[in-house]
Amino acid sequence: MEANNLSHAVKLIERKSIVINGIKRIINFDDKQFTLESNMGDIIIKGNSLEMIKLDTIDGNVSIKGNIDSIAYLDGGKNSESLINKLFK
Repeated sequence: MEANNLSHAVKLIERKSIVINGIKRIINFDDKQFTLESNMGDIIIKGNSLEMIKLDTIDGNVSIKGNIDSIAYLDGGKNSESLINKLFK
């Protein structure tokens, strides 16, 4: 999946649905967790009864519905440092 533009937005509606753009690919998913690669880093969405309701591979848009408990960005990019490296500076 290739996101053609560099914009990234997340729209959460009443914790029942989420629309995200700027998605490069879907890493994996099931009814409890989605892991997505966006142009701003990897995203993990956790909840219950999660299901993909729309996937637009041209524009990089994904819509998910279900009971959304959390959204987190994984900071594993080139500019991040481990906790050990920060402690011993």
